[in-house]
Amino acid sequence: MKTVILWSSANTDGLTAAAKDTFLAGLHEQGIETEDIFLNGLTIRPCLACGNGFGQCLSDGSCVQEDDFAAVYKKLVEADGIVLVTAVYFHDLTEQFKLFIDRLRRCEALRDGDLKGKTCTLVACAGGSGNGAVECLNIMETTVRHMKMTPTDRISITRYNRDYMLPALRSSGARYAQFLTEGGND
Repeated sequence: MKTVILWSSANTDGLTAAAKDTFLAGLHEQGIETEDIFLNGLTIRPCLACGNGFGQCLSDGSCVQEDDFAAVYKKLVEADGIVLVTAVYFHDLTEQFKLFIDRLRRCEALRDGDLKGKTCTLVACAGGSGNGAVECLNIMETTVRHMKMTPTDRISITRYNRDYMLPALRSSGARYAQFLTEGGND
């Protein structure tokens, strides 16, 4: 079993990183192999909307651009489980996450793509007031459902609930691991 955790934040040691690390700890407790992919450290360019809006992405589920997108996409396809963790800015995913998701959605949403039927966990980490976390989770869920993926959990963590949500994230990671080993994506 392998789970890919895809995450993005401008801060590599803040709330989002703590949430990601804690969820990973729950997966590791259950013996799940993981890969941690930090989107902010990659080169992901914006969608070109080639071919009148849908080019190669619609025809064969790949992108014409040569950057880090294809390698990450392949890892998601090969994964048994997927976890998406983002910092929240203006009630939305980080800009780097949006770049990736926009291209991923074009490769997946209008065809029976390779991610169809996969389960995922969604985590939104909001500093500041924390008010945008729920709206961000809604955007994340709508997006993964366009790709015919199934969210198993939606977790909102803020600077105000951090103390009790980090242990809950560890438990959620362990439970997701159990779900996957019991055949959750079958």
